[in-house]
Amino acid sequence: MPTVAIVGRPNVGKSTFFNKLAGRRISIVQNIPGVTRDRIIAESEWCGKVFTIVDTGGIEFGSPDKIQAQILKQANFAVEAADVIVFLADFKSGITPGDYAFADYLRKSRKPVVLAVNKVDNYAPDILYGYYELGLGEPFGISAEGSTGLGDLLDEVVKNFSHAEPEPDTDAVKIAVVGRPNTGKSSLVNKILNEERMIVSDIAGTTRDSIDTPITLNGQKYIIIDTAGIRRKRGVESGSVEAISALMAMKSIDRADAVVVLLDATEPISEQDVRIAGYVDESGKPSVIAVNKWDAVEKDTYTSDGYVKVLKEELKFMDYHLPVFISAKSGMRIGKAFELARLAYDNSNRRISTGVLNEIITEAVSRVEPPTSAGRRLKIFYVTQASTAPPTFILFVNDEKLLHFSYKRYLENALRAAADFSGTPIRLIVREKE
Repeated sequence: MPTVAIVGRPNVGKSTFFNKLAGRRISIVQNIPGVTRDRIIAESEWCGKVFTIVDTGGIEFGSPDKIQAQILKQANFAVEAADVIVFLADFKSGITPGDYAFADYLRKSRKPVVLAVNKVDNYAPDILYGYYELGLGEPFGISAEGSTGLGDLLDEVVKNFSHAEPEPDTDAVKIAVVGRPNTGKSSLVNKILNEERMIVSDIAGTTRDSIDTPITLNGQKYIIIDTAGIRRKRGVESGSVEAISALMAMKSIDRADAVVVLLDATEPISEQDVRIAGYVDESGKPSVIAVNKWDAVEKDTYTSDGYVKVLKEELKFMDYHLPVFISAKSGMRIGKAFELARLAYDNSNRRISTGVLNEIITEAVSRVEPPTSAGRRLKIFYVTQASTAPPTFILFVNDEKLLHFSYKRYLENALRAAADFSGTPIRLIVREKE
């Protein structure tokens, strides 16, 4: 699939332009220079041409800032991988020395470059003559925020595609990697991709956007979603970049097919770890609990067993979870984490025929009689599976008030004992049958 990289100085409107092409809010947009740090990837389409768009962090050439150096490194990767580059300049600030430096940098890439001058509210051809000095060909005046001038620009972009585009891949399993800040999410994604795709720093909160990356592991197609660290609400200023990042991380859980919840083995399981896992459970997503930095823990024969017991106690509301002990730094068992995520995903899509379901429930009822209340006993007439992801079953009973929580949990355990639903929540819905 052709790749289009969007590059430019900080705060010229790259993320706004990216979001317009993607058709949804993927990159964080705020009026603060340097909000986007990593490469953010999405699919777009114009006149029947499907292509990949890559947003990049704003580059300030010559900056001594360490984060800026890594942003430049990420942008280099994006430019190298691109078939076409869209260079975004800012009409309101005019041509700057940074634009000239950027133009020199892009000419050396020998890639097709389309020059877009953003924030042009009232376009006239003569107002952009000065931009020919950049030596990048015809400038296209656009307003990404107002969606004006985009058609002519995209016509020029797709002219530079040299090969046919395939249909978007709908077979890939989307796996979101979530957790508190600085648990090693980006390191894990970088290791599985075998490249420095996300910026990795020991500064908590370095990743701000939720980033999708396609990958094939052992013949299986995945889209790995790296997310920003999710902090406690009271520790995040409302409306801040970090607050928006956390919200987008939660949305990434909602659109994922499976979730890897990352914990830090060098720290006790926190209230926020439990809260994040709880959100994954409430969302009905299959999941893996990956305990990272396991290589940094002093261990004996019983260390892992002891940690599993702690997990069972802290996450008893999701006792179906699949634990795995990993090291994103060394690569230890990270492949196993994604294999388990795939297993959990497959289990969440498991369907059981109505006949088999009723045999399971009938046998469970024969072992433990249903509860009674005020002389009335619960009767379960039959059960059927309504949907998958998560597996959802409807119990038809004489009086739903008679179904105590503990007996409902007993029936759920009977279903889990009869079929492999490890790694995925299941839902039991009770209906009264007249």
